[in-house]
Amino acid sequence: MDFASRITRLPRPFEPDRGTETRDMLPEVSGPLADLLAGAGGCSPYLKSLAEKERDWLPSAFDAPEEALDRLFDELRETAPDALASRLRRAKRRVALLAGLADLAGVWPLETVTGRLTDFADLATALAIRACVGHEIRRGKLPGKTEADAETGGSMVALAMGKMGAGELNYSSDIDLICLFDETQFERDDYLDARAALIRATRKMAAMLNDQTGEGYVFRTDLRLRPDPSVTPVCMTMEAAERYYESLGRTWERAAYIKARPCAGDIAAGEGFLKTLRPFVWRRHLDFAAIQDAHDMRLRIRAHKGLGGPITLPGHNMKLGRGGIREIEFFTQTQQIIAGGRDPDLRVRGTVAGLSVLAEKGWIPTDLAQVLSDHYRFHREVEHRLQMVADAQTHLLPNSDEGLDRIAAMMDLDPDALRSELMRRLTEVHARTEGFFAPDPAAAPEPVPDVGFDTEVTSRWRSYPALRSRRAVEIFTRIRPEILRRLAETARPDDALNAFDGFLSGLPAGVQLFSLFEANPQLIDLLVDIAGTSPALAKYLSRNSGVFDAVIGGDFFADWPGVTGLAEDLARVLEPEGDYERKLDAARRWAKEWHFRIGVHHLRGLIDAATAGRQYADLAEANLTALWPEVVAQFATKHGGPPGRGAMVLGMGSLGAARLTSASDLDLIMIYDAQSVEYSEGRRPLAARTYYARLTQALVTAMTAPMAEGRLYEVDMRLRPSGTQGPVATSWQSFETYQKTEAWVWEHLALTRARCVAGAGALAEDVEALRCALLGRRARAEVLGEVAKMRARIAAAKSPEGPLDTKIGPGRMQDIELLAQAGALIEGSAARETAEGLAAAARAGVLDDNAAAELAEAYALQGSLQMASRLLSATPLAPETLSGGGAGFVLRECGAETLEDLVARLTDLRALADHAITAALPVQEDET
Repeated sequence: MDFASRITRLPRPFEPDRGTETRDMLPEVSGPLADLLAGAGGCSPYLKSLAEKERDWLPSAFDAPEEALDRLFDELRETAPDALASRLRRAKRRVALLAGLADLAGVWPLETVTGRLTDFADLATALAIRACVGHEIRRGKLPGKTEADAETGGSMVALAMGKMGAGELNYSSDIDLICLFDETQFERDDYLDARAALIRATRKMAAMLNDQTGEGYVFRTDLRLRPDPSVTPVCMTMEAAERYYESLGRTWERAAYIKARPCAGDIAAGEGFLKTLRPFVWRRHLDFAAIQDAHDMRLRIRAHKGLGGPITLPGHNMKLGRGGIREIEFFTQTQQIIAGGRDPDLRVRGTVAGLSVLAEKGWIPTDLAQVLSDHYRFHREVEHRLQMVADAQTHLLPNSDEGLDRIAAMMDLDPDALRSELMRRLTEVHARTEGFFAPDPAAAPEPVPDVGFDTEVTSRWRSYPALRSRRAVEIFTRIRPEILRRLAETARPDDALNAFDGFLSGLPAGVQLFSLFEANPQLIDLLVDIAGTSPALAKYLSRNSGVFDAVIGGDFFADWPGVTGLAEDLARVLEPEGDYERKLDAARRWAKEWHFRIGVHHLRGLIDAATAGRQYADLAEANLTALWPEVVAQFATKHGGPPGRGAMVLGMGSLGAARLTSASDLDLIMIYDAQSVEYSEGRRPLAARTYYARLTQALVTAMTAPMAEGRLYEVDMRLRPSGTQGPVATSWQSFETYQKTEAWVWEHLALTRARCVAGAGALAEDVEALRCALLGRRARAEVLGEVAKMRARIAAAKSPEGPLDTKIGPGRMQDIELLAQAGALIEGSAARETAEGLAAAARAGVLDDNAAAELAEAYALQGSLQMASRLLSATPLAPETLSGGGAGFVLRECGAETLEDLVARLTDLRALADHAITAALPVQEDET
């Protein structure tokens, strides 16, 4: 589409005589195009001069502006190196002229204007690098490289930073580049020669773009964003840059790399470098400490530029001043830095795109994103017009009324309307962003004195590791009043204070977490709630405070995703982690957050004990499901893929029954089928039996090894055939034969709850078919006789640890589970739940219906108590020490008014359960 038909606005000629002169330069142009030339030339001496120089080219460009630029770019690509500097300057005039006219006339929206300016900057940088590196290659100064390598910079890449990286170059922008080269492409002996050649090429490239000649310049080029620019060369090795960022990189450099983009030279090497920097830019945990860093940076800029004080329009800096472009960019980038490590969707380069995705993902309100985006576009259009006047890299509003009237004419606005609009927008941007960086002190709560609290406790806080740094103390001092206020509002403030003290004393560091609390005060409520209810969970939090991220991550209170959803989510988390150990650490971080979510939901009554048990089991199964292929793949790199049909993991006990507590370990059996394949096929082949034994150990290590992020689970494999005396992995043939001909009754009782939780599907189906076939084959008398013996041995070996110990003892959970397993084994029921086993026992005549109901009731109550007690303590609870929020939680879960009522109810139900179980089993003769 031609230019004229797309004009939506026209600038007014501020200096009519200049406007007339500009229009008369192109007599063949008429109508709106002539009016546009008059308005542009009458407002901008720079555009007038460009129109004069390019009067022969401009009419054809008006016919199809996009195609005109495409042809211009194609011609540049074919330009000989010795003519490139001149041709680039001519191209710059044409791009600036056409973009300026399209901007003033509304033919191109802001994004197209900045995008086309950036396209030209990318091309100019790429061609300059190609020419300058090619010169070094032709001189034989770049070892191992041929002229064909000049196209990819001979291992050198230019990273576009700032607005160029984001595709947002302004009208008279400089370009910020970081030039690096991939040192691995050169032999050790050639390194110094290559380095010297690429430094020379970089300097010549910058001069080709930057130097002012009789034909002008291409782009002012700044190479100072590289690491420590006062002492480092203009082109550095990627390895040196990576070491710098890992050890000395600052928050502003992290923010700068949000927009970094390989724009010229060896693009693939540049993308690889940015990938290595992801952990530096995008932290694993929500990084609210970045708010203070960004705020401090804003204050330093204001102080350095003298930009403090109220907003006044004359001389106001539209970029760095209050309410300006930089405030919107800082706000957007800081929000991205906070959460971008957890959510890759936030890792976009553009400012408007960043605001949009932040709103879409729920980090900022939609209306705020829309308002700031609208103001950003308006600010950028004003900025462009300021720069169009004289091609000056300025962001300052004119000091004179005449100067501001000129800008109003360029925007076709009444001067007073422009002044009003500028003041409104600058004021609103400042108001909308300042509170994020520096909340209003007047809105802070009044300090709460330590009166009423044990000052011996609060006075020792300053000695804790979390409060060693000055910055941690400053932040904690700001949030301390709110913490004390909320502690004082709990039912038992002293207990809550002591629990919070335990949490604080265990924190290894405080800046990140205290910043998180300051930005999200609702998390203080959650912490106080946990500290006042579950000291064990509070202690867990002090060691794993990163799990708080999950609470504000968007889906903490969403519906439970189930095993499949969890496993898919974990697989997505593991996929970008290239290193195996990093995958294992990532799995641990992920599992901690979900484990914490289940505990919080249970603690706050969002789910009951039975649901919590299923969710803990889902979480364990998802970990096994997602990690198993990673373990196999890692093992296969050395020893080849699994021989035969592979292996499957059989979950036993509570995992098989899909009822785990917050502290459960995992009972597993590994079964493999090599299908007569004797050896694996890999760099270091192994015999099939050895292969699967070591693969099993690798899985156990992946689950249990203490790493930087802790361990996932403890694993117990003693339920395998032959127990600890047998191999850790059992072949399918051996397992089948053993279960059919040699297994003890207790092993078949254990099979009533066995369930495949990971591994080869076809083999899992065979194992499940075998399990179902074995159920119902044992004689009733044999099963009940063995259960009676087992019950007697358990009673002789261990006694209950108080009335709230739910596991071992007559009428307690293990006692009831044994009879339920016996019922399932006798009746042939494939169901794994204890309640179903009791129903099967009733159908088989082992129990009458009343006894089965009494046992089910006793099991359900004790199950609720067990789930609650494991969340509160690693050891059985004692009524005399249980108090406050913990006691309230237990009573709520168990449906009791007082602890005395609960103990009485437990005593009654256990007596009934004991009687029913004793009646169902044969009497055991005294062996003495």
